[in-house]
Amino acid sequence: MSKLLDNINSPDDLKPLSEKELVQLAAEVRQFIISTVSETGGHLAPSLGVVELTLALHKVFDTPHDKIIWDVGHQSYAHKIVTGRKDRFATLRQLGGISGFPKPEESPYDAFGTGHASTSISAALGYCRARDAMGEDYKVVAVIGDGSMTGGLAFEGLNDAGSSNTDLLVILNDNGMSISESKGALSNYLFRITSKPIYNRFRQDMQELVRNIPRFGLGMFRLAKRFEDLIKTAVFPNMIFEELGFKYFGPIDGHDIGALSSALGDLRHVKGPSLLHIHTIKGKGYDPAEKDCSRFHGVGAFDVRNGQATAGKGHTTYTEAFAKALIALAEKDERIVAITAAMPEGTGLDKFHDVFPKRFFDVGIAEGHATTLAAGMAMGGLRPVVAVYSTFLQRAFDEIIHDVALQKLPVVFCLDRGGVVGEDGPTHHGMFDLAYLRMIPNLAVAAPRDEAQLGGLLACALAQNGPMAIRYPRGVGQGVELSATPKPLPFGKGEIVREGKDGAIVAIGRMVHTALDAAEKLAREGLDLTVFDLRFLKPLDEEKLTELAKRHDKWLTVEDGVIAGGMGSAILEFVSQKGLGVQVERLGYPDRFVEGGAVSKLLARYGLDEKGIITAAKSWWGR
Repeated sequence: MSKLLDNINSPDDLKPLSEKELVQLAAEVRQFIISTVSETGGHLAPSLGVVELTLALHKVFDTPHDKIIWDVGHQSYAHKIVTGRKDRFATLRQLGGISGFPKPEESPYDAFGTGHASTSISAALGYCRARDAMGEDYKVVAVIGDGSMTGGLAFEGLNDAGSSNTDLLVILNDNGMSISESKGALSNYLFRITSKPIYNRFRQDMQELVRNIPRFGLGMFRLAKRFEDLIKTAVFPNMIFEELGFKYFGPIDGHDIGALSSALGDLRHVKGPSLLHIHTIKGKGYDPAEKDCSRFHGVGAFDVRNGQATAGKGHTTYTEAFAKALIALAEKDERIVAITAAMPEGTGLDKFHDVFPKRFFDVGIAEGHATTLAAGMAMGGLRPVVAVYSTFLQRAFDEIIHDVALQKLPVVFCLDRGGVVGEDGPTHHGMFDLAYLRMIPNLAVAAPRDEAQLGGLLACALAQNGPMAIRYPRGVGQGVELSATPKPLPFGKGEIVREGKDGAIVAIGRMVHTALDAAEKLAREGLDLTVFDLRFLKPLDEEKLTELAKRHDKWLTVEDGVIAGGMGSAILEFVSQKGLGVQVERLGYPDRFVEGGAVSKLLARYGLDEKGIITAAKSWWGR
């Protein structure tokens, strides 16, 4: 570790540094992030893009008394390094280590927990109103990226904040959004003038003076304001922020630490809602990340010398299997269209776009809109497939109920990252989907046990006249061969994949193969169990379950989801309602948020690996 960074243990250590030293420190922080993330994996490109901004914020503001709220939070690595977590940074996203996102219980410098997008402005405004109500005195800064600005919640926050007249600074970190860029000496000059406290006091005083001129004051004020707006519109094509009630400043270079520090120092004294627009480069300082910022947005371990992944790929991933199946099915049915909420690569829909660009729709970070858009498309005769991470579909809960399920529309939801997803932790685990989806009337819910069945369930869903959700895990599949054109699996039907005489394990999704492996080992020890792949959580295969109850009066359910309201609960309700007399023991996640860590370690910790199922089965059957 270099000398400057060696001596940075809190934001107070930044205060005496000169601009030249801050530039050097920024370079050291970048290299520290690159070196660490190459080992741990993580959100590299976003964090590299805000190093100078982070240092400037902590130099100018009095954190943690002043509050900095990072939207999404995957750009907070430099923030963690300079706020006392440098020595633990090697544990980033590891089980028992520091989180990859802001986490208030981890540090007082993490003002608000953020893992999903577009939340920072609303949360910051909440802080401002609490501050004002409590008679306290601190600054609140929301840092939001251009991607997060596509989310509806961000605009709801802007709309409310703009009319609040409270002191709030929003920093728009623009690394590629469609807001036009203002360039040139005039723009820089106007920013330097308009950010100064003396200018803002003068503007406010002159407005009051003109307003109070007898008879002509109000008319003159309106004329002057219209002229000012016209000038600003010509120079700053971002008048939407001014119209929403914000004082708009910028844009400025987000990698010029001197300009950032000067601007933030001035903006600390600007009253009311204000917005600073900065331009940054995602992946700044690491050539592979700058050239391919999408891949380095979230990356596994890699070789720093060339940016190449160090882990082998192995089998086809579920995401790849989904993309192949959807493309094959879309070639046969021109009604099929695909929708993503700013995750084309993550969901595999970038491959669909390459083949069917006119049938692909990226709506930005707007899952609710994606869902209602799909409902309208379905009403118009199309067959929309909404591909989304399981955790992000939670943001469209009302739209699923009100706009899709209530009207029985043939919308297919494909939920990637179902179950625990690993190092990104509780904000990204797809633990709740089975529980929250199965309660919705008219909505079918299924999970494949392997990548080939994913294609079969997709074909099944597209053949229905109502909505269906398919959830599947992150990562590689079982190595099962994929068919060129998937054939529909039977709707609402499960499958016995192993026969036994002593009892039954009922599993769903990726837990089926783990249950099978456990059952084979148990059989060698004298406990012979049937394994039933439920496949459809809704509708349940009541016929096969009833037959299973005639042969086995003790069942063990296994699911990669929460126990409360999940698959095991559905089985309990079924055997109770039918009076089948079956005793049921459930395995799944307890009533708590699951921490981040490697998937294998998390499954082991919660008894959902092969060893955990064996232990639970021996206990349940008294062996």
